[in-house]
Amino acid sequence: MAHQWRFFRSGGFDQVRLDKIEDWQQLSSLDPKLWAALSCPVKGLEFDSRTMAYLDSDNDGRVRIDEIKAAVSWALSVLQQPEVLLSGQALPLGAICSQNEAGQKLLASAKRILQNLGKTDATELTVDDTADLSLIFPADQLNGDGIITAELANSDALKQLINTLLELGIQSTDRSGAPGINQEQLDLFVADGQAFTAWQLSGADIQTTLGAATDEAWQLHSSLHAKVTDYFTRCQLAAYDANATVALNGTAEDYAALSRQLLSQASSDTNHLPLAAVSADGKLALHKGVHPHWAEALARLAELTGALWGEVKHINSKDWQQLTDVLQPYADWQALRPVSQAATLAPELLAACLDAQVLAAANDLISQDLAQQAEAESVLDVDKLIRYQASLRDLLRNFVSFESFYSLEKPAIFQNGRLYIDGRSCDLCLNVNDAGKHAKLAGLSGMYLLYIDCVRSNGEKKSIVAAMTAGDAGNLMVGRNGVFYDRAGVDWDATVTQIVSNPISIREAFFTPYQRIGRMISDQIQKFAAAKDKEIEAQSAAGVGDAAKVAAAPAPAKPPAPFDVAKFAGIFAAIGLAIGAIGTALAAVVTGFLGLVWWQMPLALLGIVLFISGPSMLLAWFKLRARNLAPLLDANGWAVNTNAKLSIKFGTRLTALASLPSGSSRSLTDPFEEKSNSGLWLILIVIVVATWVFWRQGLLAAWL
Repeated sequence: MAHQWRFFRSGGFDQVRLDKIEDWQQLSSLDPKLWAALSCPVKGLEFDSRTMAYLDSDNDGRVRIDEIKAAVSWALSVLQQPEVLLSGQALPLGAICSQNEAGQKLLASAKRILQNLGKTDATELTVDDTADLSLIFPADQLNGDGIITAELANSDALKQLINTLLELGIQSTDRSGAPGINQEQLDLFVADGQAFTAWQLSGADIQTTLGAATDEAWQLHSSLHAKVTDYFTRCQLAAYDANATVALNGTAEDYAALSRQLLSQASSDTNHLPLAAVSADGKLALHKGVHPHWAEALARLAELTGALWGEVKHINSKDWQQLTDVLQPYADWQALRPVSQAATLAPELLAACLDAQVLAAANDLISQDLAQQAEAESVLDVDKLIRYQASLRDLLRNFVSFESFYSLEKPAIFQNGRLYIDGRSCDLCLNVNDAGKHAKLAGLSGMYLLYIDCVRSNGEKKSIVAAMTAGDAGNLMVGRNGVFYDRAGVDWDATVTQIVSNPISIREAFFTPYQRIGRMISDQIQKFAAAKDKEIEAQSAAGVGDAAKVAAAPAPAKPPAPFDVAKFAGIFAAIGLAIGAIGTALAAVVTGFLGLVWWQMPLALLGIVLFISGPSMLLAWFKLRARNLAPLLDANGWAVNTNAKLSIKFGTRLTALASLPSGSSRSLTDPFEEKSNSGLWLILIVIVVATWVFWRQGLLAAWL
């Protein structure tokens, strides 16, 4: 008989219920088209990271349907009491299946864990028991990961080998959390060390006239070669043309630039100055007249090459070439020097690390550790089973369905906290890596989104997006500050950096036309006032300037222009016509309104209000009904498989507005409130209009 699935409708789509173990047992047969999500990212969720790592079997950073099915199937196969998967509490040892080989291994490993923890009498395991793997896998015990630590070494020589590699930065993290080395790293170090040793042996036959001073002389020659070659080339040019001598030496401007600096041998180097004074004879002094930056190195080189040059005070280009030829075999050998971390070790230490017995002991220890792999992985399977039992139910309610999100029993795994800003709180907050890229897709959700940078006092930073689903935009703007509380209750300073604007509520849409009209009138008045102010300022400045001119050079005053009666009569006539037209229109409106029966008047006012606000409210209603959670999650790396709608009613549960507590007392008297007579004028107008209406209807005849 086919399994009878049960569905509930929320968010505008059918969602499967998974609150019975029979539903879990048949999960592999559920049509993928009925799953709420097809995949989700491993990171950025409020969910146990180690559980997500176990689920991500291919280590691609995403969890997909097949991986969820495999995890559920495996958990069911090793439990003889599968109902414990629904509880989310501690895992009883009696729930593990002892009838098959996999279950037996898990049970034995579970008991070993309890023994290592000193809980031999315990009958259940919790997530806290396996939280610290170093307690389960001590650094001084084999744990099957193929990584050996210094604590495992059974001799000083082996410990020295391991510590040497760790100091070189060659290391991997053991299951215990301690640093160690694996087979691949050891083999690579040995290969590099042997290559360096072979290179050293190949240079044993290289002999030069300089003997033990060869290496130092080669290093000095290498540092001086370009500068010496430059000097002799300049001398050849000076010999070619004496007029070039001055130009080839330093100019006055070069030394003037140096004179403005605090000089030393190290700081006085300028690449364009020659090594010594250029002359046509082509001789380079070894001790005097040498550029200070190079003088010490050249003098030391002359001291080391006494066996070749003798006690000379000058050398020429042939002498320098002779030294180059003598050092060339050594230079060729140095060019073949292997570049590796092993090459940085002292010869004695490298030889000790490459000792055959030490390497044999290291390889044997790695083999012994790998021999424990099956048992160690069984221990990790216990940890995986404990975490599946504790967390898998929550994941299914956030992946197969979005029951956690729509039930509001607890936040969904993609909700990372609560934002307080502008007199409201927002519970639909998600992590964001790149606000610019996120907004391009998330904007299609139809929600009013705030992108926010969060900072803590210790400098820690992160970015979130918050969806406003109730109330109105109010004073929300870029730069507005708030406080964000993450799921751990830690507070962050929050600043709005970007806004994606969409309708928030019907109430906001009702007042939007009036707010736009008010802003338009206010803007026009401000523009008019600013223009008039600028005009008056310009006239005042012109008047002051004219007065100054008149005072400087008085001129005969012009006779005043005669009063143009016809011009002003036309202006007044035009103004009168405009006022008359406006008055006639208002009179027609008022007369038509007052001509209505009394019960028709409220209907007329309601019609006017609907005419103004109706289109805005209708458009907002359509947009609010189309709000969709899917683009918001897809922008974070999810693959949502349905249109997860956010209704107007549900939106009021995600964003809460400020309200006074029940039973509170409230005083409406504000001593600093701006006083206004507008209320009295409004009452007077209402009385006048009511009197006019009663008179037109004949209701005052009985009283007069």
